[in-house]
Amino acid sequence: MSDLLSALLLGIIEGITEFLPISSTGHLLIAQYWLGARSDLFNIAIQAGAILAVVFIYWRKLLALIAAFAGRPLVGAEGEAAHVISARNYLMKLALAFAVTAIGGLLVKKLGWQLPDNVTPIAWALIIGAIWMLLAEHLAARRAKAIGERHEIAWFTAVLVGIAQVVAGVFPGTSRSASTIFVALLAGTTSRAAATEFAFLVGIPTMFAATGYELISLWRSGGIANENWGALAVAFLASMVTAFVAVKWLLRYIQSHRFTAFAWYRVLLGAALLILLPANV
Repeated sequence: MSDLLSALLLGIIEGITEFLPISSTGHLLIAQYWLGARSDLFNIAIQAGAILAVVFIYWRKLLALIAAFAGRPLVGAEGEAAHVISARNYLMKLALAFAVTAIGGLLVKKLGWQLPDNVTPIAWALIIGAIWMLLAEHLAARRAKAIGERHEIAWFTAVLVGIAQVVAGVFPGTSRSASTIFVALLAGTTSRAAATEFAFLVGIPTMFAATGYELISLWRSGGIANENWGALAVAFLASMVTAFVAVKWLLRYIQSHRFTAFAWYRVLLGAALLILLPANV
């Protein structure tokens, strides 16, 4: 297989799996078993492509939040004050979740906490994460029947979302989107749409910061040299386009469906990995 084709396939895999609750890291590690391992810069670049796709999808929301935070809401005169307060609270909750992630991530880096990148822990993370998803869906549905659909993101929920992002970074196969969405659901935000939106929005600064941190580290260590820039560009664009399509599809899907299908997919994939691939891969 040509280098450009394998880069294209890896970009597509990253774009599809980054924001679906099925673990992009797990899928990429598995795909690279057949398509060949790539540089850290390559993996960072395709992740950045997926992040940009979400920025493009939410650009109106982001502009509205920033404008309201600055005291210039993009709405009519009626309800402006309430909109400003609501937007500021929402942005501060996003900032809180990001701060928790940043502090926790730096602590994890300093302590060197990381699972080995082989198939066994990834497979178990996929399966355990699926059980977590099914439990969270069930409890959120019961709570929604009891108290109605809640779109509000509480301050404590924002803290838990930040912690969930750190956990997802330590355990390949957990899925950042799955851990954050379902923490929000378990913490009291019974609306799947609201939990998903908050998880995706907090992922923008989190993933940009992580990408920037890794790029600086690579530049200082000289790891940027000798990169295949053509393959990297192909993978970046593939990741961005497929992530855009995948997120758009997911946002429509969850309006009338639960996440159950993703959970069962994770169980089947995890079981297949444990059975079919050697443990030291």
